[in-house]
Amino acid sequence: MEIVFTVLILLLAVAASGVVVRMLPIALPLPLVQIAIGALLAWPRLGLHVTFDPEIFMMLFIPPLLFADGWRIPKRELFMARRSILMLALGLVFMTVLAVGYFVHALVPSISLPVAFALAAVLSPTDAVALSGIVGKGKIPGRLMHFLEGEALMNDASGLVALKFAIAAALTGVFSLRDASISFVIIALGGLATGAAVSWVFSFVSARFLSLTEEGDPAPGVVMTLLIPFAAYLIAERFGWSGILAAVSAGMMMNYASIVNVGPVSSRVRANSTWTMIEFVFNGMVFILLGLQFPHILGRALLDAHETSNVQVWLLIGYIAAVAAALYALRFVWVWLLRWFASRGAAKHGVANAVPGLRTVTVMTVAGVRGAVTLAGVLSLPEVLPGGTPLPGRDLAIFIASGVILLSLLVAVVALPLLLMGWRRSKDPHAAEEALARTTAAQAAIRAVDEVHDAECADLDESASAYAADVTARVMDVYRRRLATLDEEQEPREMARRADALEFRMKLAAMRAERKALLAMRSSQEINDETLNKLMREVDLAETALTVRRK
Repeated sequence: MEIVFTVLILLLAVAASGVVVRMLPIALPLPLVQIAIGALLAWPRLGLHVTFDPEIFMMLFIPPLLFADGWRIPKRELFMARRSILMLALGLVFMTVLAVGYFVHALVPSISLPVAFALAAVLSPTDAVALSGIVGKGKIPGRLMHFLEGEALMNDASGLVALKFAIAAALTGVFSLRDASISFVIIALGGLATGAAVSWVFSFVSARFLSLTEEGDPAPGVVMTLLIPFAAYLIAERFGWSGILAAVSAGMMMNYASIVNVGPVSSRVRANSTWTMIEFVFNGMVFILLGLQFPHILGRALLDAHETSNVQVWLLIGYIAAVAAALYALRFVWVWLLRWFASRGAAKHGVANAVPGLRTVTVMTVAGVRGAVTLAGVLSLPEVLPGGTPLPGRDLAIFIASGVILLSLLVAVVALPLLLMGWRRSKDPHAAEEALARTTAAQAAIRAVDEVHDAECADLDESASAYAADVTARVMDVYRRRLATLDEEQEPREMARRADALEFRMKLAAMRAERKALLAMRSSQEINDETLNKLMREVDLAETALTVRRK
């Protein structure tokens, strides 16, 4: 019962965080509010302490979140930026392990070099989920956000693989760069192949054995999508490959699975709504669990240090600040060098003024926030050596990692809005292709309606043919007005937009009147709940389609 009670409390906290954010007089990022709620729940008198098991956390929370990110991220932009993303996700991670590892060992000699490398390894992955929650969608320019999201998808795996070898070195005292490099390639390729294979098997099974008709129940297919990230993760881990990359690969392959592209509408609508809810709940649980751990890790260490002397307290805080400063400095230099080399390449191709901007580099630096993967990684450090003696520096490494996570979130909350203030937004690079896609789709729809009209009216008499022509004209009018809103000439485009706006207001008013009338009929017992739910769903879906197209 205690586990059930704890889960219910955490779910209630996730739901409450969304309400609290709206009620606050100042705008605070949702992740920060959730961490604060988690810290309040850790208050000793409440008696709610959730043991943070890194292995369970990595298996339960990380795969579905990375799967959803991999599913959603634009693959074309990811491929176009592959060099920069790999240099951030691989090059920067291994540079962080080396440079920050030696720095930590020099700063705190009580932390052995292998443990210092392990700490640097868990500090190297960034958290794009926390970043999106801090700045909001659309605030960071799309190109930069693609870099950050792609980096966050890939560097979890590289950071945890580096952690694995650092732990092995700490336990055995043996490390081989050649063996580590070969193992990393095998682990990464194995994970990517596993994820792709699991998604392909899901597509095959769904296409042949699940009901894919519009009349069929889409629930089995949606449930199977929930199992894909866990299956990919567990299978890859079972063979010693990267479960994280397997989950990412499975998500990225979902866009190419036939069930997603040509399956029934009901499956896509239900899958999208289900995954939206799962992402909100799991993201919220992750940050609340972070908040639950911070008072026990940071608070206890600072209280113990305070009993020794105030100097010891400031020394611990100084360790956090120094390590965070080293991470920011290394990231700033690395990003600046990447952009400088990119600008040199662009200059060779005749592109002028391609010098890396200080503001852009600073945003990329501050946006590298740390999150739950860092805490899970550092808590996975073994407590004892093979001989039974405690692992030296483990507690201090956990304290520093927790402090850096919290500090990076606070710095991003304060600095990013200031850095992004007044940023000149460039024209949407995808506006032209979106207009082309809308035009092409509308023209295809008109041709299809015309073909149906010809087929249906071939054997009709004059009266029925005239009625069919009227229906055809009404259906085509929707797409003709849509084409008019995309017209290059100003006057017809404005007239079409005004007509569209008027139609939108009328349809919205009509649907809300429908809903009000249905509720009144249920209140007066003229219809039962089953009829109400069926008709309300129809109105809700129609209004959703209308408002989404309007946006």
